[in-house]
Amino acid sequence: MSYIQDTIDFRRELHENPELSTMEERTSRRVKEKLEEYGVPYKDGFAKHGILGIIKGDKPGGIVGIRADMDALPINEISGEPFSSKVENVMHACGHDAHTSMLVTVARILNERKSEISGTILLIFQPAEENSPTGGSQAMMDDGVFDEYEPDVLLAQHVWPSLPVGQFGVMGGPIMGNSDRFKIKVTGTGGHAAMPNETNDAVIMMNALINNLQTIVSRNVDPFDPAVLTIGTVKAGTAYNVIAEEAELNGTIRTQSDNVKQLMKRRFHEVVEETVQAYNGKVEIEYYDGYPATVNDEEIAQHVKSIIGNMHGEASVPNLRPSLGGEDFGRFLKKYRGVYYWLGTSIGEGQKPLHNPGFKLNEDGLKYGVETMVEVALKTLERVNEKLND
Repeated sequence: MSYIQDTIDFRRELHENPELSTMEERTSRRVKEKLEEYGVPYKDGFAKHGILGIIKGDKPGGIVGIRADMDALPINEISGEPFSSKVENVMHACGHDAHTSMLVTVARILNERKSEISGTILLIFQPAEENSPTGGSQAMMDDGVFDEYEPDVLLAQHVWPSLPVGQFGVMGGPIMGNSDRFKIKVTGTGGHAAMPNETNDAVIMMNALINNLQTIVSRNVDPFDPAVLTIGTVKAGTAYNVIAEEAELNGTIRTQSDNVKQLMKRRFHEVVEETVQAYNGKVEIEYYDGYPATVNDEEIAQHVKSIIGNMHGEASVPNLRPSLGGEDFGRFLKKYRGVYYWLGTSIGEGQKPLHNPGFKLNEDGLKYGVETMVEVALKTLERVNEKLND
């Protein structure tokens, strides 16, 4: 089918020309050109580069929105794909190029079928999804993306490299986690490596912090409640024979429930402050409340799972566990009912995870993504209309 090849071609174009969060000028322009080519009306300027496509059916009814994110990551690509990024240190390593190209095609198909549609389908092209903790979803809402058309249900799908093509991850309740960030700067007294008694070693304090922080999950959180604390970067020292005066740690805390998030946040501050105090040092803490957990509506999730199962067979929707990855779609779901689900795109052996410089996705999955999103949007809109007419 030509529309699938067009989807692949546009995805490859976007992959070669990635843009970082808040800088999606070219991507946004190309999406608008595609929407104009397919005769889909739109509004733009939400969160700077965000776009809202609008497909009004020939008959009145409810409103369903579909979201795709557009931004790339500050990663230097080493995938070896012939259409690899042409931009140094910028890469679509999370599949947002595929999300955008699929939604453009979904817009094309739905617009051709608008005589069948009772209601309105919104196409939400979101910038800055990777820009945690700020993100682009709240900024789009603040800019009035839903002022004229307020959705009854929101939908989003995300490529998932651990799932084979033809399988989907759909579940009610939490599917992605709370994703907070932190920065810790400890200060001691530097000096000569041969005279440690005259110093207060910031590296020793840093080392104690790394060990003590891990005890929050292992000794304060219920083992049946998901939680992760990861130190991602460590910076200290200037020379082999100089005891460091300062050290810096950056990391993230991931949780599923809000109660565990608050427990982790409280214990994080207590452990950091009391550890550094024990070493007679000073500490500065920056803590950023990131994206909230992405919590799917139970009823709508079951509805979506049923649609996909009818399309592709029951084996296409296996029972899966949620992820503690962060997702800006969670902010949309704080205000509107909806479902975020995973699309299988594994290449099989040699598959690299999301956010890896060698990440690839199986483009055979795009056909499943487009056809499924079209059907899910139409069937969900039918369900919304049934509820409105009850």
